[in-house]
Amino acid sequence: MAKKDNNIPETGITISKDEDFSGWYSELLYKADLADIRYNVKGFLVYRPWATITIKRMYRKYEELLEKNDHLPLIMPTVIPESNFKREAKHVEGFAPEVFWISEVGSEGEKLTERLALRPTSETALYPMYSYWIRSHNDLPFKRYQSCQVFRYEGKMTRPFFRAREFHWIEAHNVFATMKEAEEQVKEDMQMTYQMLQDEFCIPIIFFERPQWDKFSGAEKTFAADALMGSGKVLQLPSTHLLGQNFSKPFNVSFINEEGEKEYGYQTCYGPAISRIYGAMIAYLGDDKGLVLPFDLAPKQFVIIPILFKNKEEIVLKKANELFKKLKDKYDVELDDSEDSPGQKYYFWEMKGVPFRIEIGPRDIKKNQVIIVRRYDGKKYFVKENELDKILEELTSTYTKKLWKKAYVDFESEIEVCYEIDSAKEAIEKGKIVCCGFCSIDMEGYHCAEVVEKDIGGFIRGKRVGEEKHEFANCLVCGKPADCTVYIAKSY
Repeated sequence: MAKKDNNIPETGITISKDEDFSGWYSELLYKADLADIRYNVKGFLVYRPWATITIKRMYRKYEELLEKNDHLPLIMPTVIPESNFKREAKHVEGFAPEVFWISEVGSEGEKLTERLALRPTSETALYPMYSYWIRSHNDLPFKRYQSCQVFRYEGKMTRPFFRAREFHWIEAHNVFATMKEAEEQVKEDMQMTYQMLQDEFCIPIIFFERPQWDKFSGAEKTFAADALMGSGKVLQLPSTHLLGQNFSKPFNVSFINEEGEKEYGYQTCYGPAISRIYGAMIAYLGDDKGLVLPFDLAPKQFVIIPILFKNKEEIVLKKANELFKKLKDKYDVELDDSEDSPGQKYYFWEMKGVPFRIEIGPRDIKKNQVIIVRRYDGKKYFVKENELDKILEELTSTYTKKLWKKAYVDFESEIEVCYEIDSAKEAIEKGKIVCCGFCSIDMEGYHCAEVVEKDIGGFIRGKRVGEEKHEFANCLVCGKPADCTVYIAKSY
């Protein structure tokens, strides 16, 4: 039965998403009861039950897919010795400014003999163990993952789910005998990302090979999925990294090949940040009524609203309870028998993103029907009781696919081809993604990237993965011959 948090306002969302995305997002988090930002450590978020239930379901879907693709689960310590952390020079250089260090313990402040890092990522925790576990070519490929929290001292402004100092993610770390196998794993990671984010979570994404100055610290190459938010900015979601032998050599992740010789493994790592993906999903799918959620991820999939009239209450509540008992073994269903008006109940459960509302009143009982209202488009279905099972099966099995079709935005429509800095700046200000020629995504192009950030107001997202439709003769910034086509956007 309905148990509402008395601290949550009964009014719906009052700020338009299109007019004020930031204000809309903040109001959504509060009124839909997703998170509490009042925890007294900056950048650390309290996840409320409605968000937590969905996030746990997202974890399960991702974990099942990883295991289907031959990854096995691990649980690793949260702390990493400083000596481990320093073995790979580029890695420590990239992450050191963001690390939380533990240097003393106990009430007297006893100094540790070696500082411990709260893991910002787990390469330096896992790979010393991999050197023990991997011995022979028969042990490869070696594919492991863990679901955990990581900690980074984020210096930019934090935003719930999008950017924090503690976030919840999955990280997969793999070892192969050849570089070709490692490259194939990177492709599999991208395929998994499309399958999860688009098919299950209804978030349109595009993959880019990141520039060398924006790659994961210690990687040879980084490939990252960008999602286009309603604000005109992109948000980086899962990224996959081709590490090559950059970690296997310092951590002695090696194996004896078929000829009896020692070789170092070729490695990859992959990091879907579930909490950030959740933020992207609610921000992208949500509307001016509140949350919109894929069917499998919604904490409640149906809410039953009895329409009560004087002297008809008992018969309506009896029918509503019968329907609740019929559905509860198959679906996550709520019966809202509170004293709120039907309108208040509609606003409340729409704000919470419940996929279907079932209305039942005296007239419906007389007609042997119920009214089903679909959340994402408000379409009403008048369903006879003897057809209810059949209609529910059809509506629930197609809900997420149809939501994806409705929510999908073709990235091509958001891309503007530019040949001059002024036109690129104008496109970025309009919330577009700029496609242009660029001298290089190796370090030679770093100066031009700084100009893009300063004069255009966007960031080089990288080269598009897959077929590129646009070619340019010259770099947008310096005018030198273009080595590649890149994309520029504002980002969170």
